Amino acid sequence: MPPLRVLIVDDSVVVRKLLSEALASSAEVQVAGTASSGSIALAKIPQVNPDLITLDIEMPGMNGIQTLTEIRKQYPKLPVIMFSTLTERGAAITLEALALGASDYMTKPTNSESLAGAMEQVRRELIVKITSLAGSHSRPRSVSSPRSLGAKKKERQRIEILAIGTSTGGPNALAEIVPQLPEDFPVPVVVVQHMPPVFTRMLADRLNAQSFLTVQEAEAGHTLEPGHVWIARGDYHLTLAHKGSTVTLNLNQDPPENFCRPAVDVLFRSAAEVYGASTLGVVMTGMGSDGARGAAHIGEAGGQILVQDEASSVVWGMPGAVVNAGLADKICALQEIGQEVIRRVNVSRMQGAVAGNF
Repeated sequence: MPPLRVLIVDDSVVVRKLLSEALASSAEVQVAGTASSGSIALAKIPQVNPDLITLDIEMPGMNGIQTLTEIRKQYPKLPVIMFSTLTERGAAITLEALALGASDYMTKPTNSESLAGAMEQVRRELIVKITSLAGSHSRPRSVSSPRSLGAKKKERQRIEILAIGTSTGGPNALAEIVPQLPEDFPVPVVVVQHMPPVFTRMLADRLNAQSFLTVQEAEAGHTLEPGHVWIARGDYHLTLAHKGSTVTLNLNQDPPENFCRPAVDVLFRSAAEVYGASTLGVVMTGMGSDGARGAAHIGEAGGQILVQDEASSVVWGMPGAVVNAGLADKICALQEIGQEVIRRVNVSRMQGAVAGNF
């Protein structure tokens, strides 16, 4: 298979050089060209025919958002990775870029890091993202078949918690699902989205403005209650714990799992320990396999697992790992997940009410 061709767009000659040298270490990736501005990038795309574009957000003249908008008009399926700064402004613009169709993002190395350290960070993270995004872009999508694990029997168990895990493509997936949940949604919601600090708070604020439920970044000690969605704080694992008759949120900086902190496995494992068979887990688009081991814990406890299908996922790594392990109770297109969650929660509560009358 020929190497994936990447067009690097950044107004900084230092960044263009750093990225080019980092990508040169991979046999799977080839730098097809560089551009110092958005207008030059748009002119170069038909010339170099890239499989993926890395795009700086803040550039003079045509900035990254404007360039992305034009790319999406002309090349709607071409993967684009945005480069931003780890600041509130960078986080806000990155979320806007993702909403406009960017495939993924990376934060630029800080000035305090050595050049060698910066290159190693780029090499480690960027090559994986490129091969996952551009590789899946070049392959035909398949439609997955659900593997049932006695879903009808499980639906009789009253659902008390909704736990969601996602990564690449997750902000848009969450923006599809969370606003569908009604104001009277009867169970609390906890979410792990792989994102750094600042970004998770900005994501929570953005979803809160779009949703009937209150969405906020998780804080240690908060009591779980219906009507609220808590998003794991960047660089902290999110767990649940009994405190008397209530359940509270806990945060920790234990070692990363699956190279992630927060990790979906940590949250799912904790939800299974606290809520057992009353747990409904949802695994959506994302690279890697985070969530698969946690889904196994939920399944072993008698809970239910929904996963996003391959066709609607930006990357089918995380949901695919759950399906391949035989842990999915149902596979849904993204636009179906919200209603399926609502249906299962309502059915579980109606059946519980009926059982209570006998």
